[in-house]
Amino acid sequence: MRTLHITIDPDSNALRSVTLPSAWSDDAAQALAQITPSEGGPVRLASEAARWVELIDSTPLLPNTPKNAPPIGRSLSCLLLMQQMAPNLALWRHDPDGQPGFIIKLSSFVQDGLFSTEHFAACVKLACDSLRRLEAAQRPYRSGELPLFDEPALSFSPNDPVGAILLSDLDACLAAIGLDYDSEAGRAMAQGITQLTQLIARAGTPIAVPAFSCPQAPDIEQAAVSISAKMQSVTELAPVEIGFSSSGVVDALLEVESCGLGPIFSLVDTQGNLRTSTLHRLAHKGLSPEAALALALDGEAPLHAAGPKAHALMQEALQPFCEHMPILPEPETDALKEKLGRGVRRPLPMRQGGFTQRASIGGHRLFMRTNEFEDGSLGALSLSPPQESPMARGLMECFSQAVSIGLQFGVPLEVFIEKFAYSRFGACGTIEGDDIAAYATSMLDYAFRALSDAYLGQRMPDAPVEPTEKTQDAPMLPFGLEQETSPPRSPKRRNLRLVS
Repeated sequence: MRTLHITIDPDSNALRSVTLPSAWSDDAAQALAQITPSEGGPVRLASEAARWVELIDSTPLLPNTPKNAPPIGRSLSCLLLMQQMAPNLALWRHDPDGQPGFIIKLSSFVQDGLFSTEHFAACVKLACDSLRRLEAAQRPYRSGELPLFDEPALSFSPNDPVGAILLSDLDACLAAIGLDYDSEAGRAMAQGITQLTQLIARAGTPIAVPAFSCPQAPDIEQAAVSISAKMQSVTELAPVEIGFSSSGVVDALLEVESCGLGPIFSLVDTQGNLRTSTLHRLAHKGLSPEAALALALDGEAPLHAAGPKAHALMQEALQPFCEHMPILPEPETDALKEKLGRGVRRPLPMRQGGFTQRASIGGHRLFMRTNEFEDGSLGALSLSPPQESPMARGLMECFSQAVSIGLQFGVPLEVFIEKFAYSRFGACGTIEGDDIAAYATSMLDYAFRALSDAYLGQRMPDAPVEPTEKTQDAPMLPFGLEQETSPPRSPKRRNLRLVS
């Protein structure tokens, strides 16, 4: 185990200690801190996972379960430590209004280029049993079946799902097996894995599905036939929905390369290193990284990343077997919405890029933070002057939110830059902490010229410094009054007659 000190908010100096296995990356530690609802205190993976593990372990066994069966919590803990399966946010945070479920990392079930069908089937069955046990234990508290009430209990249909199992990291799984994402063999293998998951999730339920054929993976077909024959006489279990995950913190905790069924669009990661899936594909082609580099330098691409068309074909192939599917990106429709803009708000992604900049304008500090859309364009802006008055900070935060809403509704960044760059009001002066400019006429002048340089690639020059006018030594007078050169006359006295 190792302990990291991280911060979730870039503007905050408060650090939070996170303890997790040594093999887990820093991104997983960041995701664990975001999953944990409490703030400020230390986070330990063992204590956070123990809450939902013990909750499931304390539920009664399902019918037809052997009495000597091992505790289910130990297996759930092992799968989490190996980053093969993790609960969704509703189960992790005990959200009564959310649908409980598990997210399974498909690439973790590939060993030596072969998909471990038995291990995967056991993992899916374990997740289904956990959701069914949890539903059976919590149903009385949601239906009015408590003994202090005499009213009849609400009726539940046996076809109501008790949770969801979402698959993830499909492209990395195909890469480890040696299959291309954009190929008939890759789609056939993905269909076999998805159908096996559906068969296990519905086995023993009134809506069970029959066995299927999978020539691409005979072991998956044999497992399907065996499970169907074993559960043929059982019909009292509740079904579990299946599908593929969308981008979220639980996928980051499992360290997936690509969420759900989406392809890996880049062969290198954000640090410029070859991805694990890229290394697997090169190994299956008999190429080392050095040989691949030599081919690339010679003008021959050793690998080709999948594109949006391959993503659409994979979505179409797996749609009939899933209840939960992520939204398929439509570049043409998204571009049209972005052009229209009005009335269509573009949501920010779950994991956002951007930068945080600290600068000083005339001795007044300013923190600027940006959030980006998937394509790298600006989607949100936050400006915070920490040393100013509460009213100035509040106005700046409201202004930032207004700009962010405008950007998400399609207002071009150029419009904001044209309107607010070179605006003149205090604080103004020399810029420290950022080399994009030397002088700013206001905080907004600096902020929007910095955004022009970062997102439009256009560095705007400094505005000319206005010379200060010489003031006279005479005191300032109210408007409309002229300074008198002669001494003031005393007021005339009125003759007052005293009336007796």
